[in-house]
Amino acid sequence: MDFHSILKYLLLFYFISSAASEFQTLTLRSLPTPSPLPLFPDSESLQSSPAAALTLDLHHLDSLSLNKTPTDLFNLRLHRDALRVHALTSRAAPGFSSSVISGLAQGSGEYFTRLGVGTPPRYLYMVLDTGSDVVWLQCSPCRKCYSQSDPIFNPYKSKSFAGIPCSSPLCRRLDSSGCSTRRHTCLYQVSYGDGSFTTGDFATETLTFRGNKIAKVALGCGHHNEGLFVGAAGLLGLGRGRLSFPSQTGIRFNRKFSYCLVDRSASSKPSSMVFGDAAISRLARFTPLIRNPKLDTFYYVELIGISVGGVRVRGVYPSLFKLDSAGNGGVIIDSGTSVTRLTRPAYTALRDAFRAGARHLKRGPEFSLFDTCYDLSGQSSVKVPTVVLHFRGADMPLPATNYLIPVDENGSFCFAFAGTISGLSIIGNIQQQGFRVVYDLAGSRIGFAPRGCT
Repeated sequence: MDFHSILKYLLLFYFISSAASEFQTLTLRSLPTPSPLPLFPDSESLQSSPAAALTLDLHHLDSLSLNKTPTDLFNLRLHRDALRVHALTSRAAPGFSSSVISGLAQGSGEYFTRLGVGTPPRYLYMVLDTGSDVVWLQCSPCRKCYSQSDPIFNPYKSKSFAGIPCSSPLCRRLDSSGCSTRRHTCLYQVSYGDGSFTTGDFATETLTFRGNKIAKVALGCGHHNEGLFVGAAGLLGLGRGRLSFPSQTGIRFNRKFSYCLVDRSASSKPSSMVFGDAAISRLARFTPLIRNPKLDTFYYVELIGISVGGVRVRGVYPSLFKLDSAGNGGVIIDSGTSVTRLTRPAYTALRDAFRAGARHLKRGPEFSLFDTCYDLSGQSSVKVPTVVLHFRGADMPLPATNYLIPVDENGSFCFAFAGTISGLSIIGNIQQQGFRVVYDLAGSRIGFAPRGCT
């Protein structure tokens, strides 16, 4: 083969590779219809995980609302999302000084699992939330409780329930605590950005996950709880703070956990979460965790750029996402936020680049918080520009279904990013779908493994 032939093949390979990095195929699907929850045995018959590892099935909150249409559920999800983002940005705002403000607003933790509480264990649905620290559940007697799917937990029927003394270091770790003058035991309060809250006794209890018992987990036993928490009994906080479940169980699980959230419009299998060394995927690319000196709950990472159609977006600079010394700005990874929010200048540059790359698609009207939508009715698949998030040391090439999503049942699809006037940017769970997101707290890093749900 002569030089010109070799050159021709090299150029052909270059153009094919270049074209492959510029576009990918989006197979069009409708809004997901929630599937009924599997029958959860309230017993020890579940197969146990190894002692040093723990694997859980996760289910989306939509599974608790089977009487609503897919469009109703999607609109409710966006409503919860807006409330949650408000709560997160309020919590991260400079000078903000309320009692504990969790990431969970109006039940927008999005994903939940079933676990046993107490001895003998009573099985309950619990929301899992990387934007919160304190573990809590509703307890009787209830001065005021919201509606949940299971009977309310009665601590007096548990042999392992124990109040925490007011003098305990665990009590002092609470941002908002009190002391029962009669029992001299610790009281807690967790407030939320939408005005809902939970308050009651701070105690230790045994939690049971698939036959694995974890004793003396500090949790809130809430006797007064207000808010719409969509049927779950409470919350399993997965944040970075000292009272979160990963922090409390650090010795047992080596401060490692991961999850993979499935695309519910394409798969009927459940999402999953793994605690322990087995949580680390060999395929994961890691980026360092950054610590916010003013706030220890959230998982901050360094986003340094975004590519659309194989080209870095001009105007998306690392300085737009910088976490300053006062704790302002930055980028967090959050399991409970659905739609990724980017600080306004970065979002505008990304949106304009995507619009330019997708100019062959028929534009549609704006929808809710989405200002870039397309009318794809009557089509089964389309070509869309690729989108890659560039973190420090780790690229995250997004599947097309993670950024162009159905918003109704009439063929309308929208670009699933949004801008925010807040300095805080949030990588949401729509963009995380299909990746195993690895939280290696021992190594102070987060990883992303593509096709991690298999």
